[in-house]
Order: sequence, then structure tokens, then C-alpha cells
Amino acid sequence: MSSDKIQKPEIAKFYHRLENSADLDPLLEKIGDTKYVLLGEASHGTHEYYTWRAQISKRLIKEKGFSFIAVEGDWPDCYKINKWIKSYKNSGENIQEVLKEFNRWPTWMWANWEIAAFATWLKDFNLKRKQEEKIGFYGLDVYSLWESMNSIVNYLQQEDPETAELAKDALNCFEPFKAKDSYASVFSTSKGDCKNEVVQLLKQVREKAHSYDGAEEAGLNAELNALVMANAEKYYKAMAGFGDDSWNVRDRHMVETLNRLMDHHPDGAKVIIWEHNTHIGDARATDMAASGLVNVGQLVREQHSKEGVVLVGFGSYSGSVMAGRNWGAPMQKMKVPEAIPNSLEYRLHKSGPENKLMIFDENQELNDAFSETIKHRAIGVVYHPERERGNYVPSRISARYDAFIHIDKTTALHPLKLQPQNELTPETYPFGI
Repeated sequence: MSSDKIQKPEIAKFYHRLENSADLDPLLEKIGDTKYVLLGEASHGTHEYYTWRAQISKRLIKEKGFSFIAVEGDWPDCYKINKWIKSYKNSGENIQEVLKEFNRWPTWMWANWEIAAFATWLKDFNLKRKQEEKIGFYGLDVYSLWESMNSIVNYLQQEDPETAELAKDALNCFEPFKAKDSYASVFSTSKGDCKNEVVQLLKQVREKAHSYDGAEEAGLNAELNALVMANAEKYYKAMAGFGDDSWNVRDRHMVETLNRLMDHHPDGAKVIIWEHNTHIGDARATDMAASGLVNVGQLVREQHSKEGVVLVGFGSYSGSVMAGRNWGAPMQKMKVPEAIPNSLEYRLHKSGPENKLMIFDENQELNDAFSETIKHRAIGVVYHPERERGNYVPSRISARYDAFIHIDKTTALHPLKLQPQNELTPETYPFGI
């Protein structure tokens, strides 16, 4: 792509300036009656990605009747947020108490003040609604194998002792691997197969879920914990090289969970999905496709395009981020260097330092300007700023996303384990953008 293709004035005039919630009007117009809105992020540790996604989500809930939030988080932990915002029994005194139970690394990803603020807004919003109309908050991810097993065994022992025996069989099958629990090593020394146990459990839970009425959404909770067990078995074995690619197993699980959540809600339900750009940006517009990888954005487009799907990517030029230097390492605030020359973020910064919203089908010239492959930054929970050139995904931006939000300078997320200090946080923190 020529260096001036994105920057020439006739292209820049199609950017929408983004300063406050009212500036989201063009995006809301683009979304229209869409049922699936996927909101990305270029890292899991950036304040502005969380707060802008919250602002978009609030408007979608209030103005367009969206039904629930589904996120790149573990089902059991996120279900605790769901219980709290819906004011279920024994759901916790306050949101900080709920979020401090997020113990799986990276803890800062959901146990942060930005999520606390959004969850508080959701709870207040739900107080004015009938129980069946309350907005939900659910986790889509597959990592919570042990938590899901314990949750389902404990619940079924009270509500369905017969099925509880199947859950115990599955738990016993996995038990030899528990001491080796890591994403790469659960099955690294054994080809043990727990498939029969978890499939039988899932089948029986699905057949009986409608009768589980001991607690709100009990049937859904039991079924999706069982689904995590089924797909976690596939995921861990794939990580050890004994099955299909683990990335595809994980993203297919997230879409399967999403579809089950949509089935759980009434006809006409609409969902907002929060995940990293690498999950929500269509994999077919990146180099992932050449490796045979799929992702949530691609699968949702393929399965639900008739119902309306809008993918919104995020990025920034420079700033700071919360991350760790190795898997399981202590979290730390890191500097995000200026984007490398000729990357998407670099060119958007050069066109002007203001924050921008782009909607690609508003103008063919704008769409064409972002249709060729360009480097696009992706920061993970493990981050090494000194290796910046390795943090870019070749992407055809207008094919990967329907819209893109560029925040020129970003700041690090505020984990709950780091108490906020007035001199280090925004004036409207944590409730403002």
C-alpha cells in the first residue's frame, strides 16, 4: 500500500472525530438492527478500550435493546458477575468482592476498576427491569476446566444426584492431570481420554436442564459448565499435540457457547461480544487463514450474517498497557512504543493525532484505502515492548472489520489489586471515558 493512500486529505475527511459518547452516532447508525456486535481491543490491558466498549454497550442496551454481554472470560467467574448485576441471591455484597474472586492469571483482565464501573451501571440499569428482561454478562472461554467441574458436581449433588454421579466420573477421569494444569501440559505425558465421560454428562445435563430450578438460570449454568468440560478436554489435548489445532478448538467453543446463550434468550435477542481483535476480526482477512485458523468473527459472520453482524476493531499509536513479561509473571505497567512506520496505527497517527472512528462501507474510496494488507498491532497479556516488530498482524482492515476505532494515545488498565491513586487516574475515573 502506498504511504499516502490512507493519509491523503480526501480519505481523512471520511474519518469521524471521536471525543465523547455522542460521537458514536455514526456507529449506532451502522449497527441499525444488527443482532451481533463484536467489539475488539488491541490489548487486554488498556483503559480506553474498556471504557469505549462500555460506552458503546450502554448505548446499544438503552437505545437498541441489546440483551446481554458475552466476553473472552471464563464461564464460572463471569457467571458471578451475571448473578451480581441481576441481583440473584447470595451474589455478593459489592462488585469488588465479586471481582476479587477472579484468580486465574491474567487477573487484571476482568478484575479491574473499569469492569467494576460498567458492572455497577449494569446492576443499576437492571434494577428497573423485570427479571426476565435483565441484561446478562457471560464468559465464553474454555480455560475454566477445574472450576467448571467443581461447580457442576456441587450443584448436581443437590439438584440431580443421578447426574451428579456422571459428573464425578468425569472429575475422576481428569483428576490425574490436575497437578499438571497448564494450557500446554495437561495431556503432555499421557493420551488419557475423558471424552466418553464428559459427552455422556453433557447429554444428560442438556436433557434435564429445563428441570433445574433450584436457582436462577440453573439449567443454563449446569449445561455450559458441562460444555466447558467437554471442549476443555479437546483443547488441552490439542495443546499437547494429540488433536486438532487448539486455537480452532477454543474459538469454536466460544461460538458454540454464544449460540447456546442466544438460544437461552427469547427470540429477537441481541448480543454484544467483547474480545481481543485477534478473535473478533475476521481471520480470513489476515495471515491466520493461510495456517488454517478460524476465529469468532469469521464464524459469527458465516453463521449469522442474515441476522446482522458488525465487527469493530480497536487500535492505538502509543501509550501504556498492563501486561506481564512471561505467562504467570507479575503484572506491570509497560510503555507502548510509537507504532512502527507504515503500520496502520502509524499512518492513522500521521493523518492527525485526534481519536478517530472509521466505518468502511460509508464510502467506497474509504473502503478501498483500507483494503490492502497492512501491519496492525496486537498486544497480548504477555508483552515485550522491545520486540515491538513482532506484535503486528498483516491485515486487510476493511475486510477484517466493519468499523475501526483509533485511540491515538492510551493508558494502562487499573487492576483492583492496585488501589487507585487520585493523582494517577482520570478525573472521571472509573466511570468516565
